Amino acid sequence: MDLGLAEDHFSRPVGSFVASDIEQLKLAIEECKKLILELPEHSERQKDNVVKLIHLRLKLQELKDPEEDEPNLRVLLEHRFSKEKSKSVKQTCDKCSTIIWGLIQTWYTCTGCYYRCHSKCMNLITKPCVRSKVSHQSEYELSICPEIGLDRQDYRCAECRAQISLRGVPSEARQCDYTGQYYCSTCHWNDTAVIPARVIHNWEFESRKVCRSSMRYLALMMSRPVLRLKEINPLLFNFVEELVEIRKLRQDILLMKPYFITCKEAMEARLLLQLQDRQHFVENDDMYSLQDLIDISTGRLSCSLTEIHTTFAKHIKLDCERCQAKGFVCELCKEGDILFPFDSHTSVCYDCSAVFHRDCYFDNSTTCPRCARMTERKENPPDQ
Repeated sequence: MDLGLAEDHFSRPVGSFVASDIEQLKLAIEECKKLILELPEHSERQKDNVVKLIHLRLKLQELKDPEEDEPNLRVLLEHRFSKEKSKSVKQTCDKCSTIIWGLIQTWYTCTGCYYRCHSKCMNLITKPCVRSKVSHQSEYELSICPEIGLDRQDYRCAECRAQISLRGVPSEARQCDYTGQYYCSTCHWNDTAVIPARVIHNWEFESRKVCRSSMRYLALMMSRPVLRLKEINPLLFNFVEELVEIRKLRQDILLMKPYFITCKEAMEARLLLQLQDRQHFVENDDMYSLQDLIDISTGRLSCSLTEIHTTFAKHIKLDCERCQAKGFVCELCKEGDILFPFDSHTSVCYDCSAVFHRDCYFDNSTTCPRCARMTERKENPPDQ
């Protein structure tokens, strides 16, 4: 099929387009649209004219928005916009809320917060990059939907300050469940997200409607370990058994860590890298990310962490002689197998980290034998 524009009223010789041709192209497009409607449906002539219409529109877009003049990278309000090369993916502009036609329009995506917009909308952007907020203020709003009321907002969008009302005139007021504030339809697209405050206080994971900026902020914060549950809501451990299980597994992994960082075989096998997606699990046992809590509720984290725990314990207790040599013998009963601090039937001395059978340590009224020896050495140092 010939993709050229043969008719005189549709095209002109190649290379003859100038700025004044834009109006003529618009007229040609309208004539082509009328002709398409007049021709029989599914006829070859109609199909040919549809192709010509597409070609005309591409020509018009080239005159209006020449791609070669657009830079590949633009920085604005801490956004780092990168020009997209995809022509087939249909997206929506975050600024004007209309469709981005990648085939005929130039568009950009922020590499930090994934804000998308037309090239023509770039200079109209007023929203700073959400990633900068995440970098400078890594914390959640922990009150459930902290509404202040539409009247306190002066009946204006909390973000762009456009006039809004509950009646939808001139624009519908939409509430963000994360911030509790009201937004216009341009800033609030009825996207949904899990709300951290509802998870921490009610163990509720139902997605709620949030504004665009909250959606991006929550997405960027999803894997950040910023929730210290034992301070925010310690009673949660009394009602959620899975949290207690995960806390015990994390405590055990922290007790295993000293074995690995002094074991050549463990370092070569890179055992600790099995937790590289949750690095905070090998640093502390009380910080959680929102993704951790979501995975706990679904049971996914319990399965994966139990498997890693089993692998770690197998290396220390069975596979590695060096790690086995660092085990303990219960000095109170001097019986049984070699003990390790992460065993479920053991207790660890808080002062010297010696390991005993749990029954022996709590039932024996004497002090820890290891602590007693250390104290005696300090009081009666050997003669030099």
